[in-house]
Amino acid sequence: MAALGWLTPRRRSATARSVLAGEASAEAARKTAWSDSPSQADEAPAEAPGTTTGTGTDTTAPETDAAAEAAEPAFPVPGDDLAAAFFDLDNTVMQGAAIFHFGRGLYKREFFRRRELARFAWQQAWFRLAGVEDPEHMQDARDSALSIVKGHKVSELMAIGEEIYDEYMAERIWPGTRALAQAHLDAGQKVWLVTAAPVETATIIARRLGLTGALGTVAESVDGIYTGRLVGEPLHGPAKAEAVRALAAAEELDLARCAAYSDSHNDIPMLSLVGHPYAINPDTKLRKHARAHDWRLRDYRTGRKAVKVGVPAAAGVGALAGGAAAAIALHRRRK
Repeated sequence: MAALGWLTPRRRSATARSVLAGEASAEAARKTAWSDSPSQADEAPAEAPGTTTGTGTDTTAPETDAAAEAAEPAFPVPGDDLAAAFFDLDNTVMQGAAIFHFGRGLYKREFFRRRELARFAWQQAWFRLAGVEDPEHMQDARDSALSIVKGHKVSELMAIGEEIYDEYMAERIWPGTRALAQAHLDAGQKVWLVTAAPVETATIIARRLGLTGALGTVAESVDGIYTGRLVGEPLHGPAKAEAVRALAAAEELDLARCAAYSDSHNDIPMLSLVGHPYAINPDTKLRKHARAHDWRLRDYRTGRKAVKVGVPAAAGVGALAGGAAAAIALHRRRK
């Protein structure tokens, strides 16, 4: 039966590496927080839920209970500076995975060869189908992925990230979720992305959307050059919760007054930290958990489609490799 172990995902708890990853991410987020007003964001003002994106994606009929919402007090609470909002990125704020889109851009720019492409595609397919982390397999995948950015300048990857955002990401923002984030900004609260994607990529996206900043996976660099190692581990699952906890402590926030938004059951540790958890475009496990715990639900997908195994066909094999090429977040994820 041991061979079937990947069919039953194991629940992970925070480890010393999770805590290290979270604290490093919180420190990086505070250093790179976007200080300009939301009105200076590169993106156009968010459309209200129930509109369509530039890609033609229908976001009508978010899953809500109108009667229940009418009875709820106004949220977010204007002027509550002890509150903030934490948004997962992939399939919550943006359609698809940031690391796949980033990787597509890297492949286009010949950061890796076809042989590496095939290897990364196989490794990523394993994680997405198995849904569980095999330590040796993961270590091999992570090492091979990190080798791509090793020796490159952080500034070089940041500049490329700006171009890739315009090429692949700008038109993939969910307008409904963007409107939720804007509501927190309009209430005078800080809004942070929280993602397993590289913190540099996450910071670019947050700045383009006019958000406060981003918590993301931190890759070690010395004198502005990537070493090919991570600080702790990818910001996934328990590590996300540790990052939010560390940032909240540094910012003197009251987590009971904060909100968090995600589509994935992997983020239940983060969602459980705050007083106002939201399930956005939830996967089956998160939807079930949210209903059992009376969490609020929003679904902006056409027909509330179930999450598919694998990557969208439009992403192609380049996107499969791209997730690994982004070099950071090869943990068990749909995202």
